[in-house]
Amino acid sequence: MKLFKQVLIITLISFTGEMMHRFLPFPVPSSIYGLLLMLLLLMTKTIKLESVDYVGKMLIKYMPIMFVPAGVGLVTAWDRLYPIIIPVAVITFVSTIIVMVVSGKFTEKLIK
Repeated sequence: MKLFKQVLIITLISFTGEMMHRFLPFPVPSSIYGLLLMLLLLMTKTIKLESVDYVGKMLIKYMPIMFVPAGVGLVTAWDRLYPIIIPVAVITFVSTIIVMVVSGKFTEKLIK
């Protein structure tokens, strides 16, 4: 029953994010609305971390499986990707470094 309750909470918050995306006039993805809503509810202690902890850890554990279709898509598009592989690799590397630095700095400020 505990597992069902945790899945239900996460599903309802995701659904609320979908509804916010549909009805609010901002160009924000529904997953971002859901994440911000979950963050707000956890920070205000409306939802206790223990209420979603187990399922959240389970979802993170299995998250890499979600990248398999994208990897397969790259393999099937190799003939179109090959001519531009150097610019794509550079852009991927640079953007990854930028995201890591910005995320780290933001987390440091959030912790302080």
